[in-house]
Amino acid sequence: MKKAALPLAVCAGLSLALILPLGADAAKAEEEPKWRHGTSLMGSIKYPPDFPHFDYVNPQAPKGGRVRLSATGTFDTFNFVIPKGRSAAGIGLIYDSLMDSALDEISAEYGLIADGMRYPEDYSWVEYRINPKARWHDGKPITAEDVVWSFDVLTTNNPSQKFYYRHVTSASVARPGIVRFDFDQTGNRELPQIVGQLSVLPKHYWEAVGASGNPRNILESTLEPPLGSGPYRIKSFKAGRSVTFERVNDYWAKDLNVAIGKNNFDEVVYEYFRDTNTLLEAFKGDQYDFRSENSAKNWATGYKFPGVEKERVVLETFPEVSSGIMQAFVVNLRRDKFSDPRVRRALNYAFDFETLNRTIFFGQYKRIYSYFAGTELASKGLPEGLELEILETVRDKVPEEVFTTPFTNPIGGDTNKLRDNLRNAVALLKEAGWEFRNRKLVNSETGEPFVIEYLAADPNSERIVLPYRSNLERIGITLNLRIVDTSQYINRLRAFDFDMITTGWGQSLSPGNEQLFYFGTEAAENNSSRNYPGIKDPAVDALIQRVIFAKDREELVAATKALDRVLLANHFVIPQFYIDYSRTARWDRFSHPEPLPTYSYGFPTIWWWDEEKAAAVEARK
Repeated sequence: MKKAALPLAVCAGLSLALILPLGADAAKAEEEPKWRHGTSLMGSIKYPPDFPHFDYVNPQAPKGGRVRLSATGTFDTFNFVIPKGRSAAGIGLIYDSLMDSALDEISAEYGLIADGMRYPEDYSWVEYRINPKARWHDGKPITAEDVVWSFDVLTTNNPSQKFYYRHVTSASVARPGIVRFDFDQTGNRELPQIVGQLSVLPKHYWEAVGASGNPRNILESTLEPPLGSGPYRIKSFKAGRSVTFERVNDYWAKDLNVAIGKNNFDEVVYEYFRDTNTLLEAFKGDQYDFRSENSAKNWATGYKFPGVEKERVVLETFPEVSSGIMQAFVVNLRRDKFSDPRVRRALNYAFDFETLNRTIFFGQYKRIYSYFAGTELASKGLPEGLELEILETVRDKVPEEVFTTPFTNPIGGDTNKLRDNLRNAVALLKEAGWEFRNRKLVNSETGEPFVIEYLAADPNSERIVLPYRSNLERIGITLNLRIVDTSQYINRLRAFDFDMITTGWGQSLSPGNEQLFYFGTEAAENNSSRNYPGIKDPAVDALIQRVIFAKDREELVAATKALDRVLLANHFVIPQFYIDYSRTARWDRFSHPEPLPTYSYGFPTIWWWDEEKAAAVEARK
């Protein structure tokens, strides 16, 4: 789950009520959907109406202190609406959404700006009732008009938002204080929830004159700190280098049940650093407080410094149970040389994960075997039960191996295994129309050599790519590694101008409409989508619809496994590796509730500044 005119039955006014018999009026009232304080995609919600606070927070958490976080590169705007430019890290802290997610439930939301929501049994529309206490930082009320304006601005000017919310046919003010979203389909359980995630913007602010004396323009980049409604506002910034957010003491929702025990720091600071190597050194120098470590080498060797030795820095891992992932070498299917699945399978045979894991990753990783690796949604073995029934509906559109052969990755790890794998790769390439000439692999018909340009923005990619390049050279394929700056990398990705990249798709435990954005045919030529490979497959499209329209958890799991199985069988990507826990390092100045929520460690949202720990850190310098 990861953004017309109203029907007459809803627009009916006083005149219609006057001609309705009392019995018919009562019957109509009985048919009206009930207002809800929260909602879940699958099953019932955990928290009842008027619950005091989430179970996983400390309602008496002290307020104060600051937390310093990091970002790489730079930023040039505080306007996240338009896709151009680089928006400042943490800008979401200043905005509230209609609903707020729970961290101890799967896809459950409770009212924030909205104090109630309702939808019919067929999920054809949803209404949100604005909390009359909701306020912008300037004290003006948040209105249904603000919500409608925000939706229109986002979907009109941001291609990714337009695609995400494309099933919303209209957003309108149904009645004072109530905003309504109508959908172009029924039965899509996720649509009422995803509009609840919308960040709401202040219409009156953006339509007024700015600090420069000129009218503000939501379609332009700006470094004027914008008006928000959230728990923080921008206090100060250094253009491109840092942003400091300060807690709003009179935040309108501070006593709301979904906000109690959260947002405890007086200041949240984002410091920008040049690259990932600089980031680690800056952390060692106590220039920021917390980092999530994504490098196995760093985790194994990079934290032997005085801060750790003197117990001023805490190294801690947290289990990752809230999401799955597919990280992979992704080839561009829009280019003919990658169009044959046998070629893509051959590229998998050349990737020796086991040797890489032993020699470079210190044995920390697992090989990815699924687009939903690490979750119950991952396909295993052969299909059976409901999953098999779903796959039968697309049998004529999928490889036969979907039904006969479980997906496996080639296993390397030593010279003999690698030799066998490369031999299998060569056989597949020959079947696909490639042959050796002068020790180079060329197309049998055109004579074109098989050359891959691997595009990356991180110089650290060399550690992974160079061993892979060596294996590919042994089967006649030339791989050229090209490192470009971040802006050029992003522009080339948007233009689908690449042969091969490394990227990934994070997956929630309740997949839905975002799968169209990841793997759907319509997204393949949409440069704001994340369908980087360019997958255009009718079976994948059909199975995504089964995921979206699943009626219960059992069907959702079965449909997702079926989708996973078909994506794997087509060898669209070369799966890489993952870990099922988060590696973190922090300067020991903070505390957190016990226990932490099931699906997140919640830093920094539910943590707080601990004065005693902070003093001890200073004393051990």
